[in-house]
Amino acid sequence: MKKNILLSATFAAMCCSLHAQESAKLNMPIIQTKFTADPAPYVHGDTVYLYTTHDEENAEGFLMKDWLLYTSTDMVNWQDHGIVASLRDFKWYKGDNGAWAEQVIERNGKWYMYCPIHGNGIGVLVSDSPFGPFKDPLGKPLVWRSEHWYDIDPTVWIDDDGQAYMYWGNPHTYCVKLNEDMISTSGEIMTMDPIGDYQEGPWLWSRKNAKGEKWYYLAYASTCCPEGIGYAMSKSPTGPWEHKGHIMDHTPQTRGNHPGICEFRGKWYCFGLNYDIYRLSTSRHAERRSVSVGEMTYNADGTIQEMPYFTECKLEQREHFNPFRRVEAETMAWGYGLKTTRENPSGPWNPTLFVTDIDDGKYILVKGVDFGKGAKSFTASCSSKLWGGKIEVRLDAPDGRLAGAVEIPYTGFKYKEFSSSLTDCCGVHDLYLVFRGTAHQKQNLFNFDWWKMEK
Repeated sequence: MKKNILLSATFAAMCCSLHAQESAKLNMPIIQTKFTADPAPYVHGDTVYLYTTHDEENAEGFLMKDWLLYTSTDMVNWQDHGIVASLRDFKWYKGDNGAWAEQVIERNGKWYMYCPIHGNGIGVLVSDSPFGPFKDPLGKPLVWRSEHWYDIDPTVWIDDDGQAYMYWGNPHTYCVKLNEDMISTSGEIMTMDPIGDYQEGPWLWSRKNAKGEKWYYLAYASTCCPEGIGYAMSKSPTGPWEHKGHIMDHTPQTRGNHPGICEFRGKWYCFGLNYDIYRLSTSRHAERRSVSVGEMTYNADGTIQEMPYFTECKLEQREHFNPFRRVEAETMAWGYGLKTTRENPSGPWNPTLFVTDIDDGKYILVKGVDFGKGAKSFTASCSSKLWGGKIEVRLDAPDGRLAGAVEIPYTGFKYKEFSSSLTDCCGVHDLYLVFRGTAHQKQNLFNFDWWKMEK
């Protein structure tokens, strides 16, 4: 524990002095344009759908009004899809805070989002698409067992026999069976026997070990505070559960935590949360958290090897990135200092999600881009309300080899396409889209919607 405290203090000091370029070399949080928490990954086809909660930008305590979605096919470059649901989708809830840790799962072509509502039980939303819109089919909580805030952090699992279970709770662990419709329960709510080091944030899954023995796993935020990520195992989805230790030890770098576990392309991943992005700008505390992920490894008997802290965790890109298509600008591995939004505060409402807060020297990093035998041109869709600026296409570093540059002039509130030729842009490289200002303007240069390359 003392070692973790020292590491935390060292890291906080390091973050306050690090340049963003140096930070990007660490296994830092995967989302930098918003403050995200409570990761809920779900693998469907060749894509990881990562649902998160959202800490408001200027909040000191917990201020959470909506749920966000990010997707990836390679685990390092993530596309922002913005807000997919919010407290306003629950008409029976009149509050404006409390969009806590949710989980989304697909069944029979429908997507179900289970949402704790700040002392008002757990609600459920349903959509025909992982991107929403999500709607409330019940008009009331799915479960609400008391006036206390015990009903938080739901996790839902569908077993091999088709039976679905929902677990939740702090400081106790509750479980109830769900019917096939996923919006009604079967039987009584069960209270699990106390699980060692359990605090909150349960996450359920199953897996067979090297001998073919099936085990159920329950990961959770371990005893506060600070919280680590503990886990227990059982031969049954309803227990009894045996505490097995930590996936990640307690560390003040996380304070609170919430695990999300998934298997993707043959590897297992543990998601969690921390304050590492917030601490790039300050050492003071506020509830502005960020989601991180690292690779998780099992032993032959099915137990899990303890992971180091996220900055030291392994995270490899699973496939090269294809630039020869329309790529939404909010797709990135690193974009510290930038923001994404659907609304232009200085003009008409715009339904398009775009990158904003673009200043001189900031950049978007897209890792592992495969240019093949050569990319010949770069096109960007942007809008500028003042002087505009430039996008430099650089390889392997923000000051790396310049392959091309696109001038972005004044466009008013209209998005227009601007292109540039590229030279010596072949093979696999990290792509840096570096933003440059003009003699008249260094901040808020333009908004950036999408880009593409052509052979």
